[in-house]
Amino acid sequence: MRAREPDTDGFVERDGVKLFFEVYGSGEPTILLMPTFPIVHSRMWKAQIPYLARTHRVVTFDPRGNGRSDRPREPESYTDDHFVADTLSVMDHTGIDRAILIGLCTGTRWSIETAAFHPERVQGIVALAPGVPFLSPPHEFRARAAATFDEVVDEDEGWSAKENRHYWLRDFAGWVAYHSGEVFMVPEPHSTKLVEDLVSWGLDTDVETLLALHDAPGGDVFPASEEEAVALCRRVRCPMLIVHGTLDRCQPVTRAERLAEITGGRLVILEGAGHAPMGRHPVVVNRLIKEFVDSIQPLPQPPRTWTFALQRVPRVLFLSSPIGLGHAQRDAAVAAELRKLRPHARIDWLTQHPVTRVLEARGEHIHPAAAHLANESRHIESEAAEHDIHVFQAIRDMDEIFVSNFMVFDDAVAEESYDLVIGDEAWEVDHFWHDNPELKRSPFVWMTDFVGWVPFGDGGDREAFLTADYNAEMIEHIERSPRLRDRSIFVGNPEDIVDRDFGPGLPSIREWTEAHYEFSGYVTGFDPVEVADRLAVRAELGYGPDEKVCVVTVGGSGVGEHLLRKVIAAYPEAKGLVPELRMVVVAGPRIDPERLPSHEGLEVRGYVDRLYRHLGVCDLAVVQGGLTTTMELTAAKRPFLYFPLAHHFEQRFHVAHRLDRYGAGRRMDYASTDPEELAVAMAEELGRTVRYRDVETDGAARAASLIAELL
Repeated sequence: MRAREPDTDGFVERDGVKLFFEVYGSGEPTILLMPTFPIVHSRMWKAQIPYLARTHRVVTFDPRGNGRSDRPREPESYTDDHFVADTLSVMDHTGIDRAILIGLCTGTRWSIETAAFHPERVQGIVALAPGVPFLSPPHEFRARAAATFDEVVDEDEGWSAKENRHYWLRDFAGWVAYHSGEVFMVPEPHSTKLVEDLVSWGLDTDVETLLALHDAPGGDVFPASEEEAVALCRRVRCPMLIVHGTLDRCQPVTRAERLAEITGGRLVILEGAGHAPMGRHPVVVNRLIKEFVDSIQPLPQPPRTWTFALQRVPRVLFLSSPIGLGHAQRDAAVAAELRKLRPHARIDWLTQHPVTRVLEARGEHIHPAAAHLANESRHIESEAAEHDIHVFQAIRDMDEIFVSNFMVFDDAVAEESYDLVIGDEAWEVDHFWHDNPELKRSPFVWMTDFVGWVPFGDGGDREAFLTADYNAEMIEHIERSPRLRDRSIFVGNPEDIVDRDFGPGLPSIREWTEAHYEFSGYVTGFDPVEVADRLAVRAELGYGPDEKVCVVTVGGSGVGEHLLRKVIAAYPEAKGLVPELRMVVVAGPRIDPERLPSHEGLEVRGYVDRLYRHLGVCDLAVVQGGLTTTMELTAAKRPFLYFPLAHHFEQRFHVAHRLDRYGAGRRMDYASTDPEELAVAMAEELGRTVRYRDVETDGAARAASLIAELL
């Protein structure tokens, strides 16, 4: 799922070639994110679009040769003149008189050519890794490859072997993979997702298209010598920002330095960055772009209030992960305990539906910026199949959502002063603050109930490598900036941590976590006293003393609909086995109860506030394998069947390990359990006396005590 969908899109046709464009947001000046070498298309700007479109109109278009644009076969169709004319055509079609052009590599050259020959259309240029030839010599290895491009080379490794006509024709996918690795992985480790994206975009085109581009004449606007390149750049009169990484394997940094010298543009060197910093370092690039745009046409600034420090109340920004409702329950409990210790503290919540629904019901204050957050729960649902979600890959595919939501957070803490930030599995803040520690403005508490990405066997060596790489990056973050997390709190106990390694050559998850975390014990999010008088609570909820009440729930996401349907299908037979059975199916906030089947005597409800009260007095529950619901049932000592989602590593490994330690629940396999078998299991478990390990009741208070020390 995208972090932001376009407001409008369509095609403009020029010279017989259709070009696909997208328009986002509103506000001037307009920002035109330029295409580049057609080995990629406009999705390369996915980390910039949501942020910039919050305040400006943003337009993108796919280059001729990739994406949804046409792929002409004649080399003459790929001259610089065509790319400049395409730019003007898209601007005309979308009603853009003038725009700030932002380009990468060859896209910067087309931006410069547009500004040089059509100065009235360009207000400014951001040039990332500028690809203007002849301003300085190319990398030596690229020059050697160019010299032998048409020759048959007797090797298969290195630029000279891969950037070669015969190799492209023999193994185009191999060339795309090699090029992608040179852009990201060679200069910057832990860039696996970026490489995958670049490979997929590269394979959206074909070798014939790229060869046509390679064989294209320069055209009238293309600078064919150093003298012409200098003259072209000197024609640019608009402001320019030039950004270049020192480890760029495609364009030498000397080209950026020469471009800045000729144009007087501002030069920003990114030490240690590669060729595509807007992908690998999106926060830095986004902030640079916004600063540049604002320098050309500042946005109106709203009134601000400054309060003398001695008159300020402590302010806390609490980030609660929306992937499931469990975080909301425990975070609200921690906040309540924190207020007991710091009564004057004001807590703002930066989170999203469905968590906001729980918090608003408790009178909590949601930060207005929450309206700009891209929905993470909806993304998770979009990645799910039938009772199956490869949650590790789903998190990886959430990269643009994480960037977008971090930028919302970064603006919020820049505009308002907070004394403390609490992030309950706020992955984006933890990651991008570690990547950009200079942006951290206040103490930071990190909370989580699991540590370590875990591979599945059917993912093979690739998945094992990827999970280990993600774990290694996290470990390196902590080692490099050990004090960026002012406090790391594990919601549980050391024994709840899986006893396995982060990956080959990496430390033990349990030993590493014990060394880097403090432990609050589990946070149930409710006081068991509330359900201690089971008969009274049952009567209040409308459950009779002689009924066998089975509550079926799948949490706050829409991933569990298939499990609900299977349990509903089992109801008639279960009712036959246990005549006093009463089944209550809770669809939650993201599943429409009207879509679910019904049977006589079966109740289907939507969202139920304080669901833990129903779970605490039921005779049986049938649930997914999520931690919050299963631990609520464990704390209340109720029998339950749980069905972990396939390929959900947290439910399959971390949660299952914890439940085994408590001796809680009966684990079931969704794929191999038919409704008849499920009915029998329900009958066996209904009313069973359980002997679970006790769950501590002071977890929220212990977590709040650890947090209060920083406030």
